[in-house]
Amino acid sequence: MAFNIESFKSNGLIYGGARPSLFKVIMDFPKGAAGIQGDPQRASFLIRAAQLPASTVDPIDIPYFGRKIKIAGDRTFADWTITVMNDEDFQLRNSFEAWLNYINTHVSNRSGEGNILPSDYKVQIEIQQYGKAGPSSEAGIIRSYILSGAFPTSVDAISLDWDTTNTVETFDVTFAYDYWQPALTGFSGASYPTSLPGDI
Repeated sequence: MAFNIESFKSNGLIYGGARPSLFKVIMDFPKGAAGIQGDPQRASFLIRAAQLPASTVDPIDIPYFGRKIKIAGDRTFADWTITVMNDEDFQLRNSFEAWLNYINTHVSNRSGEGNILPSDYKVQIEIQQYGKAGPSSEAGIIRSYILSGAFPTSVDAISLDWDTTNTVETFDVTFAYDYWQPALTGFSGASYPTSLPGDI
């Protein structure tokens, strides 16, 4: 195929390309757990980096006379990580630390409030990707992912250094989750589905 910039413009990035900075994370926090004062609205402002989740089906190797064929195995869901800006009240960091302590305490190696159930510490998280016109436009959200059964597995360290100036502290929080579902909106004209094709 001969190079033709007009062909690329009309067949490639027709809408100008999705932008990684146009996103928002909406997350719940466990209700009723001591010390968890997480504010979902504030979290949406302070979560400065995230990812749209990966989609993975692991292969199974089947050996036969020294050769191997591959067949599709089970779906796996990799951990998901966010980067959070830290304010001087430490509200969000305190909440994530309390959340982990609710799951397993620092000293006693048990759950923070007796016999808690997974439903007590698992939440739902949504990652919304916006078009360039922003969330209030007609296109609005162009893609969204729902993480179900999410809970933090680590709250990373914050580096302190006298040489570091003119910046705001950040820290990473890593989550495990049961599964994700896409929610299609925007240019496709689709609404939020309750399942993917083929799900039962």
